[in-house]
Amino acid sequence: MKVLRKIIEIDEERCDGCGECVPGCAEGALQIVDGKARVIEDKYCDGLGACIGECPNDALRIVERETAEFDEEAVEKYLAEKERKTSEQEPLMPCGCPSAHIQSFMPASSCQEANAPSFIEGGESSALSHWPVQIRLVPANAPFLKGADLLVVADCVPIAYPAFNRDFLKGKTVMVGCPKFDDIEEYISKFADIFKIAGIKSVTTVIMEVPCCSGLPTIVKKGMDAAGAAIPVEEVVISARGKILEKTNAKKD
Repeated sequence: MKVLRKIIEIDEERCDGCGECVPGCAEGALQIVDGKARVIEDKYCDGLGACIGECPNDALRIVERETAEFDEEAVEKYLAEKERKTSEQEPLMPCGCPSAHIQSFMPASSCQEANAPSFIEGGESSALSHWPVQIRLVPANAPFLKGADLLVVADCVPIAYPAFNRDFLKGKTVMVGCPKFDDIEEYISKFADIFKIAGIKSVTTVIMEVPCCSGLPTIVKKGMDAAGAAIPVEEVVISARGKILEKTNAKKD
């Protein structure tokens, strides 16, 4: 049954798909679909507009129109189902996809680095200490997360920044993802679980200058808030030409 009520409307011309509005919707009504924020079902949107203040482009507004009633019971079922699916993805079985097998790598010795293949510039070997690296594939209880200095990186960064291994990856545990195309709520839940159980010492987020990347630090902060954790945070912004544009430091209270 349709009723006249307030609901969120999204201006697709203004929306750049950054995803910053998604964590602001406690009901999970917003998702990034085909590079744009969308209300997935009107019955999940309460029309209160908590998401509006998160949009850097003023693409969201409250309108009044005829639509489905807000259904709190449907929202609870929807969120419970999302949480169930996320928890089912957590265990990584040996028989699963090889890309999800948990591995920890010993750092290369000075002798090994000296004998690295000559086609690697400077003879340097990879600073990667573990596998997998994709946010959605790393379980919160992965052994390499324990007491780690966590590096959360937008997946375009290592391509744009030539000295990524040397300047950012060395000595850190890395998780890589794209806030524009991946499941933001799943990411927030994942980071909340990590911050609850892993004893993370510090977090560095490295993103590109493009607007769609700006959601990644927000996702990490939302996960930290959900976990009630206070962890030193550094945020780094990289230009499309591979230069460091900005570094900021903050501590979660």
